[in-house]
Amino acid sequence: MRQQLATTVTALALCCGAVVLVTARSWRTALRVLLDLLVAAGLLRLTVGQGWSALASAGAVILLRQLLWAGLAGPTPTTGTAVRVRRSVAGGSRGEHSGTTAP
Repeated sequence: MRQQLATTVTALALCCGAVVLVTARSWRTALRVLLDLLVAAGLLRLTVGQGWSALASAGAVILLRQLLWAGLAGPTPTTGTAVRVRRSVAGGSRGEHSGTTAP
């Protein structure tokens, strides 16, 4: 019974991912929904087969989810970069005598 449920959740994960992609038009959101539901299916499979292969497959799905989401998030800007961007948008400050823009 649980094996059939895990297979059904896997199939529904693909369908839900496609529906989110079509309706929200955001592939990141669709990928997140798909990966979360695949984690649920992997955990259901883990309850059925209590061997090392079931544990390894559930761990692989969770690891894949974490790696993909970390890769999609990308690097975060440092504080110094944010300060420089704000100064350049604000126009910087002009020196009183030289007429040059100070950093």
